[in-house]
Amino acid sequence: MPDFSSDSPVHAPAWKRTIIYHASRDALGPRTDVILSRLGYQMLLPETFRKLQEEHPSLRAELLVVDERRFEEVAEYGNCEGEGALPIVLLTGKQGVTGGDPRIVGAAKRPAGLHDLYRLMQQVFEDYPRSTPRVPTHLHASCESNSRSWKGRVLSLSENGCLIRSPEEILLGQKLRIELDLPRDGRVELVAEATYQLLPDTGLVFNALESSAREALGRFVTEAILA
Repeated sequence: MPDFSSDSPVHAPAWKRTIIYHASRDALGPRTDVILSRLGYQMLLPETFRKLQEEHPSLRAELLVVDERRFEEVAEYGNCEGEGALPIVLLTGKQGVTGGDPRIVGAAKRPAGLHDLYRLMQQVFEDYPRSTPRVPTHLHASCESNSRSWKGRVLSLSENGCLIRSPEEILLGQKLRIELDLPRDGRVELVAEATYQLLPDTGLVFNALESSAREALGRFVTEAILA
């Protein structure tokens, strides 16, 4: 993964969304910018963005992530960059957003972690936003429901749910217990409910997650993104 600092080499754009951040690394959680970039939300420092735009004039920023302590840097950002009024996600202290700048679409407390920023970016960019990142998987799952047990395969996984391929029919609204064997954390037991179908597969949402299970799922997803 390239280092998107002001001294890094200029690469041709090949990502989904272009985001400029006016913040130091300590205003973000560990590797948050790297993980978001892997998910297609490319985080660029202002200097890097300007270099890229010189080589690729059609490149446009779509969002600003700004530490409130550096807000003066973007006071007239649209006019000076020729981009129009870009939406802003503000990184704040305990008090949250103060003031009424209409460009501010959301805020996250410093240091802003992956899930807080991902949720906000999904709300800005996606018609059907997710609250947590989802990664493709090839995990085997042990399933149990209505006194029946069987094996399934998890095709994608997030902290909140999964997409499962099952030889047994799973009805919408059906509740079941599943066990996953994660490479780092071992067996994780989950209670889930079927909430949608993407035939021949079924989408499950996890209910009443214990903190240890949520942390294990979060580690698995983060490591899969960074792999």
